[in-house]
Amino acid sequence: MRVLLLSFYYTPDLCPGSFRAASLADALLATLPAGSHVDVITTMPNRYSKFSAVAPEVEEHAGLTIRRIALPAHQSGMVDQSKAFLAFARSAIKLAKSAEYDLVCATSSRLMTAVLGAWIARSRCTGLYLDIRDIFVDTIKDVLPKYMATIFKPVFSLLERWTIRRADKVNLISAGFADYFSSRYPDQKFSYFTNGIDDEFLYIGAADRPASAPAESLISIVYAGNVGEGQGLHLILPALARRLCGRARFTVIGDGGRRVALENALKEAGSDNVAFLPPMKRHELIAAYQAADVLFVHLNDYDAFKKVLPSKLFEYGASGKPILAGVDGYAAKFVAEEIPNAAVFYPCDADAAVNAFDRLSIKDTRREQFVAKFSRVNIAKEMARDIIASCRQP
Repeated sequence: MRVLLLSFYYTPDLCPGSFRAASLADALLATLPAGSHVDVITTMPNRYSKFSAVAPEVEEHAGLTIRRIALPAHQSGMVDQSKAFLAFARSAIKLAKSAEYDLVCATSSRLMTAVLGAWIARSRCTGLYLDIRDIFVDTIKDVLPKYMATIFKPVFSLLERWTIRRADKVNLISAGFADYFSSRYPDQKFSYFTNGIDDEFLYIGAADRPASAPAESLISIVYAGNVGEGQGLHLILPALARRLCGRARFTVIGDGGRRVALENALKEAGSDNVAFLPPMKRHELIAAYQAADVLFVHLNDYDAFKKVLPSKLFEYGASGKPILAGVDGYAAKFVAEEIPNAAVFYPCDADAAVNAFDRLSIKDTRREQFVAKFSRVNIAKEMARDIIASCRQP
């Protein structure tokens, strides 16, 4: 059996999509019948302009071939990203012609990788399994200017409809997506395999510490991840840092399209207790988590984000550190039900964030049940079995 796995990101790139795709490739190799082969078509590392990683164009392992496509230089703007994706799509379609596939699997956040997977599956008359990590059509109205959303939303709605209906089965990474997709595609079959905790993060918690930090020291709050419109750090961190001046210091690890806006907002607010570090490799990130007192996650106050489940919650949860989470909707419910010693506040509300911070116990918390339940290896194994079982064979 030969499987094509499409992902715009893949390790050693630094993002949730890359880690998910690599874990899924490993799980498919372990689950497929003997003699099977997995072909991965992806890109050269490109997630952050300030982080570079060396990766071969073609990588061969037993039963696994990884082909990486070089992209033109691009930033986070829509035009640049569209050009980058078109370059990926053109090359991916050519590469996909080099073998006969029994199954195409596409893991996609911004819809178009799913559309690409559907196109290739249709042209090769193969089964199609989609792993949907975001509701792009639902997000457009929030992240694009109104006039652009008015133009593009009908187009992407048509693409979404064609793509989802083409699939043999669709996995939704968040149960918060269920109402949106089931109401629009009642005849489609859905599964719900979330993001998870990679092995490197499974047992990184430090020893238990006192219930509160010494009065003379500042509490270290770390944010790690993208600094974009979706995270809305420029709308929460300046006011929050100012309110916690003298009590806490913040470190932002990462980069993104709203980094400059965040830096400008911090200057305007007079918040000088925020430091910036570039994107880190995973072993460095683990050390940063271990050195932190509190881990911070935030999503912008958009209706679409009430359905999502930030992948960062899984790493944070495994660390044992207190978590300060500016999320709403399904993510808030998930944190309340699954992660002890985590405080939720309404996004972009600095006063609510301070109140949530005061509810935290500044000590490590053992979360064995959470770690066991959300191991990415176990989730990927179950997902691989679902992929193989649910897709038609030629």
